[in-house]
Amino acid sequence: MSSGWKDGLDDECSVISDKGEIGFIDFADDKSVQSYDINEEGPVMISVPFPFHQGKPQSILVGHTSMWPITLENTTNEPVELWGVRIFCSNPADSFTLSLMEPPSANSKLENKQGFLEGYSLEDRVLQSHQTLTIWLSCKPKDMGLHTSVVHFDVEDNRIERVVFLLAEDNISQSIASTIPYRRAPRRKQFAVDKYVVSSRPARPATQRYRWNKLSEYPIPKNIRELIENKHVPDVLSEGLTKENYGAFFSTLLIMEELHLEEDMRSHNMEHVMMRRKGLQLLALEVPGLAERRPSLVHGDYIFSKNASGNSDDSAYQGYIYRVEADEVLLKFAKEFHTLHQDGNLYNVHFTYNRVNMRRLYQAVEAAETLPDNILFPSQSTKRTLMKAGPFVPCTGTLNEEQMHSVEMILACKGAPPYVIYGPPGTGKTMTLVEAILQIYTRRKNGRVLVCAASNSAADHILERLISNENVKVKDTEVFRLNATSRPYEDVPPDYIRFSFFEESVFKCPPLEALKRYRIIISTYMSSSLLHAEGVDRGHFSHIFLDEAGQASEPESMVPIANLCRKETVVVLAGDPKQLGPVIFSKDADAFGLGKSYLERLFECECYSNEDDNFITKLVRNYRCHPAILDLPSRLFYKGELIACKEDNSFSITSKVDFFPNKEFPVLFFGIQGCDEREGNNPSWFNRIEVSKVVDIINKLRASTDLNEADIGVITPYRQQVLKVKKVLETWDLLDIKVGSVEQFQGQEKEVIIVSTVRSTVKHNEFDRTYCLGFLSNPKRFNVAITRARSLLVIVGNPHIVCKDPYWEKLLWHCSENNSYQGCPLPERQNHDFDEPFSGTGLYNEEAEDPFSKVGAWNCSFEAEAVPYIPKPDEAEGSDGWN
Repeated sequence: MSSGWKDGLDDECSVISDKGEIGFIDFADDKSVQSYDINEEGPVMISVPFPFHQGKPQSILVGHTSMWPITLENTTNEPVELWGVRIFCSNPADSFTLSLMEPPSANSKLENKQGFLEGYSLEDRVLQSHQTLTIWLSCKPKDMGLHTSVVHFDVEDNRIERVVFLLAEDNISQSIASTIPYRRAPRRKQFAVDKYVVSSRPARPATQRYRWNKLSEYPIPKNIRELIENKHVPDVLSEGLTKENYGAFFSTLLIMEELHLEEDMRSHNMEHVMMRRKGLQLLALEVPGLAERRPSLVHGDYIFSKNASGNSDDSAYQGYIYRVEADEVLLKFAKEFHTLHQDGNLYNVHFTYNRVNMRRLYQAVEAAETLPDNILFPSQSTKRTLMKAGPFVPCTGTLNEEQMHSVEMILACKGAPPYVIYGPPGTGKTMTLVEAILQIYTRRKNGRVLVCAASNSAADHILERLISNENVKVKDTEVFRLNATSRPYEDVPPDYIRFSFFEESVFKCPPLEALKRYRIIISTYMSSSLLHAEGVDRGHFSHIFLDEAGQASEPESMVPIANLCRKETVVVLAGDPKQLGPVIFSKDADAFGLGKSYLERLFECECYSNEDDNFITKLVRNYRCHPAILDLPSRLFYKGELIACKEDNSFSITSKVDFFPNKEFPVLFFGIQGCDEREGNNPSWFNRIEVSKVVDIINKLRASTDLNEADIGVITPYRQQVLKVKKVLETWDLLDIKVGSVEQFQGQEKEVIIVSTVRSTVKHNEFDRTYCLGFLSNPKRFNVAITRARSLLVIVGNPHIVCKDPYWEKLLWHCSENNSYQGCPLPERQNHDFDEPFSGTGLYNEEAEDPFSKVGAWNCSFEAEAVPYIPKPDEAEGSDGWN
């Protein structure tokens, strides 16, 4: 904010406002804030009150008084008229005061306290030649957040302005303040691994059998690699997806993704690290972040290591991973390496990317080229062949009209095209899917069902719903839970272990003869590739169900479909294209279509987009959310068709807590102006003021209600914010409150959801928007975030930032209009244009320093400041190095 020079004291004009009001001043975006050319302001030099420290406002504890002396020095040989000093405006109002005396401390003498006067203005006076006057600016904040003030100094005929910022915080926010200034991580030097000394890989398990369909290597063609690495668009992508180029189109997108994953793996490379001997033949390497799969390493992967002495003649050695422990891997190199090794030697380590999953995807899109057109490209002329299924009695309880129709259609379908259960949040997709499976199980003795889910936890949930049904007893010998070999044995609930096949606590795929005996097989998308590898033929399964199909990329959906489906196979997709899509790491692959799920692409076909009930059933009855929570997403995403069916016997949380202004409206927006911060070499953002507010809300809820910890969830987009919230909750011994990103909450719900948006500057928000990075730039992420709460939703964020996004602004004013907004003053209403239809694909992943540019900006070179935290999937499907 530059200083304002105004002629005439009657002209009440300012660069801030002419009405004594102050709005949101983004000090991080406005470079002129606290940048004054004091020498050009006139005869009186005025110091800067509360100057920034390391580019950030100074902080003060709530309830304490912070003071700062402001000096006014007459630099001339003549007296100068100082017509007045006044606080033009403050936010919060009246939070700053002026005085001629230094404010007394708590230990000051009584007479000093009694003689102290403060106010919002000082009377006029004359500054004699070279005289210096000191006045005091004080602030005693009552609430957390950024405190701002504008002070006017009327000197002769000029008005000089000073803008003041103070960050009011509490003990919690101070306890998680950054102690290490942020510095961009240095680029790691890469060493060539074109030539290396090979090592012996771990022996294959003795029980491993010959696989009927061996997975090909699918090497990346050199010319395609060079095109993409040089930021050129391959011709097949320019053509767009067609029937003729299906395999080539998706293979090229997968190459884009794989190259990004290679680069991501290289970002974990380590320099000047030590290894220590572990037993007679192994070396132990500690890998920070290993427990969080950053990087993701499994038994059978390999690394390259080279002496860190810098000698160019030193060879690179290949080392295979023999065991993965909590924070270290045990490696075996060539005998020469172990002979030369001494504990204390320093090495540079180069990680490699395990390609097994990508090879499975290449194989799937290649196999998909032979599928019938009415599976890959159903059109309006596509006809549905139905058979008479007859009435049925529900196995899972009372079904509503839409759910009954879904099951009836699934039982009546005879093969392609796919049938879709379109399930917005809380409408009972899984119940409908389980009902259909049980009906097939009881009515079709020759029926064989494959159920695929996007994650292990989702697959386990389906298994639990099937085996716990009281009306249909599924035989243990007829249902099988297929787990990847890389899944930890202890990760599986004890009650479900009996439905898996394992040896020595390592999960296996049983032989073909055993697989054929099961009538229901449950797996993740990627694990279903093991069925094809064992020789299960196309057409073996009468029905293939894909749960949460909107979360899987099209190549992932093709893993079960392309390998196991014939035209007679009934394929059922359950999901919601308006919720989060697949996790894609490469922005370029995402932009060209890899981020669009097969489910979402089907909605581009008229028979699905028109909601033809021969192809799709839309579930509209929501049994999860309070009607007020459901209202806005229903209008924004589902044509206002969702019907709130949550039973009224759930307890009212809002009636028991004091901080809710509207007891009848369980959505609260708490506006707070904090600071975006980073620390060390970590590019991830956090906002400690919001952390403290989130914890404060949790403590108030726990004190005034009978909520359990497990009833509360905290959603926030950045990894560092997740870690900061968890750290504080641990100090309060609140370990059962789930804290995570939107992706970690999809498919789940809590009685109470608290959302922390983190962002507090337009500068970073616009960066996120430009490159489609961020919490506030994806309608799908917004939709999921605000539909996880059953009874109470609280948003903590800066309203001046979230209002830049049309969806978040709708939520902000939805709360305001229902008298459910608290905190800092509201911004002006933006009234965004919603004429364009909803769109948006799943975002790519992770906080990266150097992501690719978006389509249309391939020649743009930049370093990203942050990428929102999207955790990697909860399994490394089949990345066991054996295929």
